[in-house]
Amino acid sequence: MSVKPEHYDVIRKPVITEKSTMASEHGAVVFEVAIDANKPQIKEAVETLFGVKVKAVNTTITKGKHKRFRGRLGTRKDVKKAYVTLEEGNTIDVSTGL
Repeated sequence: MSVKPEHYDVIRKPVITEKSTMASEHGAVVFEVAIDANKPQIKEAVETLFGVKVKAVNTTITKGKHKRFRGRLGTRKDVKKAYVTLEEGNTIDVSTGL
């Protein structure tokens, strides 16, 4: 498969938190993805960019918080995360640079 420019638009960046580190121990990797990306697009992008086989993709949308900035009310952007479970024997090392 060839790498399409859309694949870089689908996957924004890896998420490195305590929860994502615990998920990586069970063969899952967490990415921040485009808000309009669907599961088949995410699966295809991860498989072509990293050269691994994807078992499952679970997504979650976190609504942006309402915050005050200099007395004015604002809203942070909504964030979509994808929990990508890999097939046995496949790994993606996100701790080193991408």
